[in-house]
Parts: sequence; C-alpha cells; structure tokens
Amino acid sequence: MHLLVFEKRICSILVGVVALLTISAQAHCADFKDVPYRTVDGVTLTLDAHIPDGKGPFAAAILVHGGGWVAGDKQEYINFLFEPLADAGFAWFSINYRLAPKYTFPADAEDVRAAVVWVKAHAAEYSVDAKRVALIGESAGGHLVSLVGAEPSEATRVAAVVSMYGVHDFVAAAVEWKPLPEELYQLFGIKAVDARTMPLLAKASPVLLVRKDMPPYLLMHGTKDEDVPYEQSVEMCSAMKDAGAHCELISLEGAPHGMDHWEPRPELHWYKKALTDWLRKTLQ
Repeated sequence: MHLLVFEKRICSILVGVVALLTISAQAHCADFKDVPYRTVDGVTLTLDAHIPDGKGPFAAAILVHGGGWVAGDKQEYINFLFEPLADAGFAWFSINYRLAPKYTFPADAEDVRAAVVWVKAHAAEYSVDAKRVALIGESAGGHLVSLVGAEPSEATRVAAVVSMYGVHDFVAAAVEWKPLPEELYQLFGIKAVDARTMPLLAKASPVLLVRKDMPPYLLMHGTKDEDVPYEQSVEMCSAMKDAGAHCELISLEGAPHGMDHWEPRPELHWYKKALTDWLRKTLQ
C-alpha cells in the first residue's frame, strides 16, 4: 500500500516537471512559421508570427505585404517592420493571401478578413489581446487593410489601421495613373477602365466606406511616390476627418514608393519609431 502511494507521488512529481518544462519551452518559442489560417479553393494560406517573451496578453499587428496584388509574400516588403514591432513589445502575424491574376478581387480582401477572424479567435493561444489588434499593410497591402478596416463588420473590426502608401480611391488613381498599371487590370480581371468596370473600382475603394465610427487610421506616404499618388493618402485622411473619424497622415518628404527604397536612406528611418509610437498611443 505504501509502495503504491509512493509510486503515485513520483508520478505526480514527474507530470509536474514535464508541465513546467513545457510551459518554459512555450515561453521561449516566440516565433512561429507557416501556421495555416485558412484553406480556400484548395489553397492553404499560412502566416508567420512573433510573440514577445512574457505573460501578455500583448497588443498585436496583422501584417499584409505589398507587391502590386500580384507578387510578394509574408516575408517580403513588409519584413522591414518585423524588428521595430518586436522591439516595441508587439506581437505580429504576417500573412500570405491569394494573388492576382489567378485570383481576382475580392479574393485578397476575403483572405485579410479571414486572418483577422483567425487571430481574434486564437488570441488566448498566442497571448494576444483580441481588443488590441491592429491591421498594418504596405502598398497593395495598404489598400487591403484600409478596405477591411473600414468595413462595418464586428467580426473583422480592429482597434487600429496603418496603411502605408496604399490606394484608397481607385477611380481617382485611374485618372492620375498614366499609363494605367498592368496590375490594375490583373487585380480586377478587366481589360479596360470604363463605365462598365468603374463600379468594380469603386467597390474596392476604402474612401467610399468612411464613417465616423471606423477605427483610427495612421497613413504613411512618401511625397515623391512614383507608384501610388501621395494624394491618395491626403484624400483618405481628409474624408475621415470630415466624417468625424480619427486619421493621422505622416508624410515622408521626398520619399519614393516602398520601405525597400526607404531602407537605404537613414534619414527616413524615423518612420519606424513614429509608427510604433502611434501604435502604443492608440492601442494603450
């Protein structure tokens, strides 16, 4: 009888040790690769994640890469934000999404919505505060986060949106672009921009979804952007302020399109601190 009690105690101790080792290992396993978040049309979409050390729950960012809606992935273009966000104590999830021309709009936006729902549903598992999740995107990703962030859906509502040099008004951009970029045709699966296709461009334009109770937005844009007109961010921010929503525009004087072109210019690196400072203030 005494031997049985002793064996039970040893077993209990061993289970406790294993549990402690497991918790310890989890506390230091801060990086996750290729985590599936959605399967659609036979394609499994994945994300990479970084979770800070510590107890949490942490404020988090869902990162959406650029690439003209036709290229890029979760480790390209947006990767310049990984270290600044991690150093500032934020969790982040960088996602893949379906690309044109194989998948036309709104497939990419649907994937971003699904990523928001997934992160919020798995918040406790990743030590994330579901009420302090931001959407951050650059270029094509900047357009997608602006669109999804502006939609009046509780399921995909986030606490903040950061759109870096994204398109907010495709109709105005189409007037300004000379010539029209091939990516525009590929994104929408169209051959011309005319009266028949204009409603599709309007449907993809976040500026038409602006309302007072949308999340606060931070827009970042180089004034010498050669791909997405700087005026796109000016228009969006003005429309939000007119509606009574909160928007802040950070202009990078003389900067071209893309963080990959900002990185070789140390005088532009201040944008990283400006972004994390805004997130801290907004997600406090």
